[in-house]
Amino acid sequence: MIQFFKSLYFNTRFFISIGVFAVLFLVSYWLTPIYAYVWLLALAFLLLTLADVVLLFKQNSLDAERILPDKFSNSDLNSVKIELQNQASVKVNVELIEEIPVQFQKRDFIKRVSIPPKKKISTSYGLRPVERGEYIFGNLNAYVSSPINLIKRRYTFNKDQMVKVFPSFIQMKKYDFLAIDNRISQIGLKKIRRIGHTMEFEQIKEYVQGDDIRTINWKATAKHQGIMVNQYQDEKSQPIYSIIDTSRVMKMPFDELKLVDYAINSTLAFSNIALKKKDKVGMLSFSHKIGNYLPASSKMTQLQLILNQLYNIDTKFLDSDFGLLYAHLKRKITQRSLLMLYTNFEHISSLQRQLPYLKAISKKHVLVVIFFKNTELEKFSEEQPENLATIYEQTIATQFKNDKYFMAKELEKHGIQTILTAPKDLSINTINKYLEIKARGLL
Repeated sequence: MIQFFKSLYFNTRFFISIGVFAVLFLVSYWLTPIYAYVWLLALAFLLLTLADVVLLFKQNSLDAERILPDKFSNSDLNSVKIELQNQASVKVNVELIEEIPVQFQKRDFIKRVSIPPKKKISTSYGLRPVERGEYIFGNLNAYVSSPINLIKRRYTFNKDQMVKVFPSFIQMKKYDFLAIDNRISQIGLKKIRRIGHTMEFEQIKEYVQGDDIRTINWKATAKHQGIMVNQYQDEKSQPIYSIIDTSRVMKMPFDELKLVDYAINSTLAFSNIALKKKDKVGMLSFSHKIGNYLPASSKMTQLQLILNQLYNIDTKFLDSDFGLLYAHLKRKITQRSLLMLYTNFEHISSLQRQLPYLKAISKKHVLVVIFFKNTELEKFSEEQPENLATIYEQTIATQFKNDKYFMAKELEKHGIQTILTAPKDLSINTINKYLEIKARGLL
């Protein structure tokens, strides 16, 4: 009985009807001839309500299930599916109230559907997470009403379902598909002409017409009766590392997503492309100390290892130690490698403090420093000023914007490759730079 009353709810139509009958009973005291009719109407209303109760409570008229994907993709729209089965012999109306994870701060989710008798339907909605981690769904609450629509019966399903939010694998697959489909220009990726040779020795073979005479191996030719040439193949399996700064400078949010999450999503998409190109990929995170470190490998299982490492990365409130990074790279990465360093510099002075370490790293490796435009400041600096105070603020914003371009020029002056990018364009620009370095044979 207690369970019955817990699941019983009254619709607005029910309370409106009660109000109408209350008014009619008051009026009937002065208009005695209608008194009997009011009682008849009240009795009919009572019988109708009882019929509604019987329709809804004589059996479990609804079955529902929330179907979650194996994992959510961070910063992307993820679909949640709900399947509903009407087991009653009449049409029912359903109000779905989802207890969405607290990270979304959404408490007004209501979805209304109608289900024909003995039919099964499905509906869905999208969620865009902006943080990695575990997301707990509460109850899926369904309030069912019959065609009479005076009362509602409450059902609850799928309490405490959990889904993990990983770095953006949707973004990774999007770039992967478009690259394979040879339509990369549609998303801003460039096709870059190959310059020079990036070759490694494969074998010595006999000369055949069409071979490059510059590859003749004279020592081997002297030992054989025929002309012998060196055969080369495009150099592959070059070590490439994504290095993510997790200090406080990477906490800044753009479009609700922290800079470190933009870097993480880019690392996953870029690593996938590099593995497709048969290069070895690894990753490293650091702030005041070295965090996650994964040596470079060309195995396809490496992508899953990188995904697992990226899942647990988070920013710290401390400053990064580039001296420690330099010492770690010198000790652990002995082969010349391509290093994609995701960091951020807001002031020229902060770059100047780290520049000696960046120059030292670039002497042994091909270093690409990736940092971010402050798109909010740039947008503000281009708005029409309203008063003198706004002009002063826009002047400062313009100075900050110009400082970013000056820092990029300063790095390039010392032979350090740079990417100065808007956060939303990070993955595209990173992949473009990688393809450019490969084409120019810089590694």
